[in-house]
Amino acid sequence: MQINKHLSSLSLLSILFLLGMSSLFIGCSQYSTGRVSVGYHNLTAKFNAYVIARDKMREAELAMRRNHKDNYNLILPIFPPLDSVEAQPVNDLLVDVIKKASLIPDRHQNSRWVDNALIQIGKARLYKGQFTDGIETLRYVNAKGRDEEDKHEGLIWLMRAYTETKDYNSALSVSEYLRTQPLNDKNTSHFYLVKAYLHQQREEYPLALAILEETFPLLPKSEETARIHFAAGQMYDLLNKPQAANVHYKAVGKNRPSYDLSFFANMNALQNQAVLDPNVSTEGGFRRLLNDRKTSDLRDRLYYSMGVIETRKKNYPKAIGYFEESIRQTTVNTTQVPYTYLEMAKLYYEHLQDYELAKAYFDSSLTLLPPNSPQFLKIKERKEVLDEFVKQITTIRTEDSLQRLSQLNPAALDKFLDGVIEDEIEAQERKIKEAEKLVAQAQARSTNMQPFAGDPAERFVLYDMVVANQGKVEFRQKWGTRKLEDDWRRSSKVSNLVTQTDNITPVAPQSQSVNSIAMGDNMAKLTKGSPEWKAKKDALYRNIPLRKQELDASNQRIEDAYYKLGKIYKFSLEEPQNAVKTFEQTLTRFPNSNYKPELYYLLYLTTKTNPESWKERLLKEFPNSSYTRLLTKANGATTASGNIELEALKDYEKILTLYQNANYSEAYAQLEMAIVTYAGSKIEDKYALLRIYLLGKLQGREAYLKALNSFIKDYPTSPLLPRVREILESQQSTSVKKND
Repeated sequence: MQINKHLSSLSLLSILFLLGMSSLFIGCSQYSTGRVSVGYHNLTAKFNAYVIARDKMREAELAMRRNHKDNYNLILPIFPPLDSVEAQPVNDLLVDVIKKASLIPDRHQNSRWVDNALIQIGKARLYKGQFTDGIETLRYVNAKGRDEEDKHEGLIWLMRAYTETKDYNSALSVSEYLRTQPLNDKNTSHFYLVKAYLHQQREEYPLALAILEETFPLLPKSEETARIHFAAGQMYDLLNKPQAANVHYKAVGKNRPSYDLSFFANMNALQNQAVLDPNVSTEGGFRRLLNDRKTSDLRDRLYYSMGVIETRKKNYPKAIGYFEESIRQTTVNTTQVPYTYLEMAKLYYEHLQDYELAKAYFDSSLTLLPPNSPQFLKIKERKEVLDEFVKQITTIRTEDSLQRLSQLNPAALDKFLDGVIEDEIEAQERKIKEAEKLVAQAQARSTNMQPFAGDPAERFVLYDMVVANQGKVEFRQKWGTRKLEDDWRRSSKVSNLVTQTDNITPVAPQSQSVNSIAMGDNMAKLTKGSPEWKAKKDALYRNIPLRKQELDASNQRIEDAYYKLGKIYKFSLEEPQNAVKTFEQTLTRFPNSNYKPELYYLLYLTTKTNPESWKERLLKEFPNSSYTRLLTKANGATTASGNIELEALKDYEKILTLYQNANYSEAYAQLEMAIVTYAGSKIEDKYALLRIYLLGKLQGREAYLKALNSFIKDYPTSPLLPRVREILESQQSTSVKKND
């Protein structure tokens, strides 16, 4: 009886225990709203998942900041771009962030940390380059989030994601919404920075700077703040405000910058000081920096800065010397070289008007600049213009020189051509001596190099500069200077070994002398009176226009070159004074030129002094030309007849035909007048759109994009507007793909 009572008591206790445990389990369900359940899941979600994910994210972000290398020659973005390649070394950390943070929405739905976890997941996906997934995660936070401050943080990161993917319209929409929300201090400063970053990426620098000026008081002293001050200084430089720029360059040093950041801020400040006070000498400070061992790997940048300062002081020969020294001081890091070449190209182009040398330095800069550089396309467009420009200049100079030679008597001409060949041989000998000097320097360097201490079989040959350069020299000994192309081993290739200067250090050849390498068998046979000498002189004779037919052809080439050169000045280089001078030279030298009506017309459009005189000549000498009809329409003859719309359409079709036939310069010249003539007509927007296409052909992508944006502002009700927007979006998406 007692045993039965005892068993009954145990059964009752077990049932009560099971009921208690069940109620506790049910009460702690992630779907329960009870205080015990919510408290349990808040505690577990925070310390078992969120804190771990947050700390791993901080570790990953710190590592990415340390590994990121800024190019101080370019405008620093306010935030380092989200680059999946740079995130590769911390990929495991980001995967752990996603795994840990995913536990919270999976197991702790009723906790207050769900929104925070989803933001960490969204950020990790953005860092990994998974923009679609990251954007969807952040949009979910905004749609389903429970905490307003967390939703604001998610929206700020969503705005950053849209900016990174060049979806600026969506980023602006998020920005407009956030602007109306009550943000806490942390979200306010982050929002301002992302908004400034958005406008910086859109190249709206004044707006970006205005936002940054309001943001700096909210930022703590840190290396990130120093970096943003540097970016602000660069943007002020771009807006030609050196005094405002120097305020921020000096602020860099007050915010715990890295050594490199501080160094480049000081260099930029010194360059601006030369503009603000040209009488201040900076050479003493530069000399101290050059003698400092800390700057031994930055001497190329020091000489570059000295060159920029002398350029701004208009001491151009001295500036060129410093730029050349910057190239010579280049060590392993060659990132400065293309920008030094670019500065030299600008100097020769803008200040010295030496277009041939400018072209050469633009070529060198373009060769070394990375294709995804923001300056790459602009330099490429300028190079293509200068290629055509130099081609015409060279044609004029060459034909003029050949015509002068044709006026010499036979004996004098024969003697002159002998001198040309002798000068060529002397030039080759000078190159040989220069090569020998470089070889001697290379030998001295190679004897001072530290040998590889490990197993030679373990050393990658391209890491050994001595071995690599030796291989290059041996290749040139055997094959000569060859372009990277198919069939480079063809025996018909001419070997010309010392015709280019590159960045390698020559190493002394082991089996062949420099003289025999450089000169080759052909140069060795060029002795006066030899068959080879006579053959070379005969080849020179064939270029000289000695007969009337040849002289006429030479003159036609000069006339064509002058005509094309003037149009390059007007439409591509936008230098009207030089264009007028060239057009007038063409008319003076070739009074019966076939281009005469067009030249009169172009001079009427271009000259600022008495343009009516050119108009009168055109009307008098060529009353029936198409250019004359354009001028009479401009005077209102067509308007008076009441057929302006019909005439506008006819002229549009003519200009369109010129465009379709790739006669872009002439089409643009006629279009320029037609836009004035038919202002206010029903097809004015069609003329404007055709002008956009012509600008793209003549002045490149930058002018094309600028014209597209102008069309949107100038013709907001045009039926062509959707087409223009489509083109603009297509261009922007293409740019994104290239950057990716």
